[in-house]
Amino acid sequence: MLSVLRVHLPSEIPVVGCEITPYVLLRRPDNSISNEDVPESAPINGYCMRYKWYRVQSDRKVAVCSVHPTEQATLQCLVCVKAKVPIAKSFHCTPKCFSDAWQHHRALHERASNISNENGTEEEEMFGRFSSIGSGVTNAGISGSTSNIGQGPSMSNASTPIYPTAFAERSGDSLFEVGRCRTYTPTSDDIGYSLKFECVAIDAETRIPVGNANAIMMSRVIPAPTPTPRRMIQVNDVLGHMDPDSRIASSGTFSVLSYNILSDAYATSESYSYCPSWALSWPYRRQNLLREIVGYHADILCLQEVQSDHFEEFFAPELDKHGYQALYKKKTSEVYSGNPNAIDGCATFFRRDKFSHVKKYEVEFNKAAQSLTDAVIQPGQKKVALSRLIKDNIALIVVLEAKFSNHGADNPGKRQLLCVANTHVNVHQDHKDVKLWQVHTLLKGLEKIAVSADIPMLVCGDFNSVPGSAPHALLAIGKVDQLHLDLAVDPLGILRPPSKLTHQLPLVSAYSSFARMMVVGHSLEQQRKRMDPTTNEPLFTNCTRDFIGTVDYIFYTADSLTVESLLELLDEESLRKDTALPSAEWSSDHLALLAEFRCKPRVRR
Repeated sequence: MLSVLRVHLPSEIPVVGCEITPYVLLRRPDNSISNEDVPESAPINGYCMRYKWYRVQSDRKVAVCSVHPTEQATLQCLVCVKAKVPIAKSFHCTPKCFSDAWQHHRALHERASNISNENGTEEEEMFGRFSSIGSGVTNAGISGSTSNIGQGPSMSNASTPIYPTAFAERSGDSLFEVGRCRTYTPTSDDIGYSLKFECVAIDAETRIPVGNANAIMMSRVIPAPTPTPRRMIQVNDVLGHMDPDSRIASSGTFSVLSYNILSDAYATSESYSYCPSWALSWPYRRQNLLREIVGYHADILCLQEVQSDHFEEFFAPELDKHGYQALYKKKTSEVYSGNPNAIDGCATFFRRDKFSHVKKYEVEFNKAAQSLTDAVIQPGQKKVALSRLIKDNIALIVVLEAKFSNHGADNPGKRQLLCVANTHVNVHQDHKDVKLWQVHTLLKGLEKIAVSADIPMLVCGDFNSVPGSAPHALLAIGKVDQLHLDLAVDPLGILRPPSKLTHQLPLVSAYSSFARMMVVGHSLEQQRKRMDPTTNEPLFTNCTRDFIGTVDYIFYTADSLTVESLLELLDEESLRKDTALPSAEWSSDHLALLAEFRCKPRVRR
């Protein structure tokens, strides 16, 4: 007979849009124990499982704080209500919470005033929306901004449950059936209500239970926390205007995102104990990351730390729905010994309506390490050398053809190609020589592509190298000072002579454009304050409890591309309110970088 041994839920707090998959341990008819499902469509020896999800419908719906979703709300921003911001974003638990979030609210109000009805409906569905508060609401003491909802506003629920059957659980409460699958994804209708999961083994023929039902109650459903919207800031890049004869205005633009999304394998409670467990869970993070990534509307996406199973099962199919074609390169696994599905890699996506795929190059630094040791390492030292050089890192290089013209009337038939490199140089700080060698190897490979074709280039990724380090100098300047301190670490002699550490690509960091701005306004000045004036790089792109600094970059060839706009940087103070990244708002420990470029036409002289 089939029986349930244990039922466990992965997270204590259900979130709108995040699938809940209970862990159900079964004893099968052959006495084996497994957590594999036995659905009604595939019974075993005449037995199967039946699952039901219920919304616990009480007399009063509880509003929850939009900033601290585990807290009950006591205040509501009326400006949000009037501006038609999704109502779930307007609630706060205390006056201090509201005051601290005022800058966030101003950005929400500005965005709401410009958003279309279509996008507004989409946002409500995605983030969750309470129905409007009723009349008779009294003032809460924050003049003109909030209302006191006391024991909670009068709520209405206009939508009809998919399963309308209801029965009383206790006085004042009813259970409304909302699902009959093993998994359930809370909707905006569930916000403020508790959920109940029930499973029982049944006779497949009679449909009668053959044992006691196992049930678990969950906390109240909360709306997905929403981060402060990040704006694109227009820049006047002087590098784009150095040649008065180049007719830049005739060229098309495109945007590129680079983002280390934090692999689930690395997102452990030990490493990020300050992040709530529900916000660290993959079902929550994947939805939050997807919402963020799609919201940037970038033409090209360069993602790092994408697990192979998550690429195949989630990112590729989900981004396909938004018009992106996907390419992926998994890290090699000579060092890694865990679950092969959990190996991460680099994923590059591009919009099918803007680009077509021409060619893909896969760089495996392990293979390059093997070639290097065969060429320059003495036979007796090869094993030691390989143990230092083999890190499983890779790079994915993609050549795309633009579907928009950048050549004007002089060259109407010429193809506009673009080369995009995406990499994650994940090397321990003690192995600075290996890190520099990998970056140099990548750049020499890109040089070969540049020689074979007159093509603009982008080099994106997480280089685990701060501004001023040797890898950063090689990328940004094209060479490394022979007296650089990083060169002191070279036990294998792979960096000698230092004069060979050069390349000819005219690479410039996109975000350095903030330091070269010709016109300064409030927004631009604000961004300058978030830049390091000594390196012309952001103050940070990675912010954890133990580290803050810049390790992520978008480099571009300045002779063929110019920067039009950049995604604004965030200030440390706004992130430290949740200790660090990741948080309920931002689901990676890195910040996304986004740059809009314009191709420079090659003009005949």
